[in-house]
Amino acid sequence: MKSERWRWIPNALTFLRIVLIVPFAAALLMENYRYALAIFFLASVTDAFDGFLARHFNWRSRFGAIADPLADKALLITSYLMLTLTSVLPVWLFAIVLGRDLLIVGGALAYHYTVGRFEMEPSIPGKINTFVQILVVLAIIVLLAGFPMPTWVRDVGVLLVALSAVVSGGHYLLVWGMRAWRARHQ
Repeated sequence: MKSERWRWIPNALTFLRIVLIVPFAAALLMENYRYALAIFFLASVTDAFDGFLARHFNWRSRFGAIADPLADKALLITSYLMLTLTSVLPVWLFAIVLGRDLLIVGGALAYHYTVGRFEMEPSIPGKINTFVQILVVLAIIVLLAGFPMPTWVRDVGVLLVALSAVVSGGHYLLVWGMRAWRARHQ
């Protein structure tokens, strides 16, 4: 099939998104928020486009299934880290965001090595948390770039991110803990 020769494009777009993390982090660190916003927008477009191509043409790959969400997560973690290092966001919020992700990864590894193989499946609270994290970081960067945005978005956003991270982290812990308990006691 002719379209098969193009199946590398979604993975290339994911790789581009990974490469964009470095200039994005530098722009945030140098407080060049308009440049950071442009890079964030470009990364978002590549994410949407590679997802569309993978689904529409069935150009899915094992690499893409792993690298795509990792690229998204790396971009988000980088956003929160750089905004914390520049004192835009509080350190405790970054600790919660990073702690939640480390809890999930650590739990997945523990499950894998003590119970058995599993398929990663994002939960509804996890998807909500990711959406809230993206929306809040985007709103804050828009505000810092000097575009119209109410100043209260930062304070409300910090609380929303913290709440959704704690709830989704707790949900993952409860669900996977119960699965592990059931699997070990059967």
